[in-house]
Amino acid sequence: MTVSGKADIEGLMRIGAVVAEARDEMGDHVAPGITTAELDRIGRRVLDKHGARSAPQLAYGFPGTTCISVNDEVAHGIPSPSRVLREGDLVNIDVSAELGGYWADTGASFPVGQVDARARSLLFATRQALHDAMAEAWAGRPVDAIGRAVERRARRSRLKVIRSLCGHGVGRHIHEDPSIPSVAVRGHATRLWEGLVMTIEPFLTTSATTFVEDDDGWTLRTPDGSRGAQFEHTMIVRRGAPPLVVTAGARA
Repeated sequence: MTVSGKADIEGLMRIGAVVAEARDEMGDHVAPGITTAELDRIGRRVLDKHGARSAPQLAYGFPGTTCISVNDEVAHGIPSPSRVLREGDLVNIDVSAELGGYWADTGASFPVGQVDARARSLLFATRQALHDAMAEAWAGRPVDAIGRAVERRARRSRLKVIRSLCGHGVGRHIHEDPSIPSVAVRGHATRLWEGLVMTIEPFLTTSATTFVEDDDGWTLRTPDGSRGAQFEHTMIVRRGAPPLVVTAGARA
């Protein structure tokens, strides 16, 4: 989507605030002993309160309201009453939704109780990779600059990037063009343009660069059992200024 005026910006800001509220409210309840199904119900309550609809359910028939992935599950984890979070786990919460014809997408990873030093480093570096990449998201900059920024942060932190999980255009649907890779792609000549609505969402791991799909047809996990983290924002690209982040939330 490319915004065409104030109404588009206001609509995106509304749905961005809703998914950010759900993300943060769910994150507040991350603790040993809670199930991923209980976290998902918290997210659903927030979306219902605002009249928003779950994007993965609406677009793809996903079994949960939100995607909740634990440890070596890097994306699309299905909320379950039998998946109990335990001390030392890492959990990723990905919330996307539609409201009034506008769509937004956000995600964050959280420690469950006390986690080890390597997990803390993974969380910190992945969050910083997102911020590094956002610093490149100006109109006229090459899309490739975003992937280079993520890769630099990963190398500096001795971590890896899941190469085929990318950010994407968003706004009128959950997944739109262009693809926004989190690695440098040779020959990727696309440049960001003013008004483009997109996500940046680096997936970093302790050792894996690929994923495998579980038999459930949804959950993606690292093939070597290494843990991953993801942070994601929806933003509007601007000329001569950093992007306008619509999913920052009230705590930003």
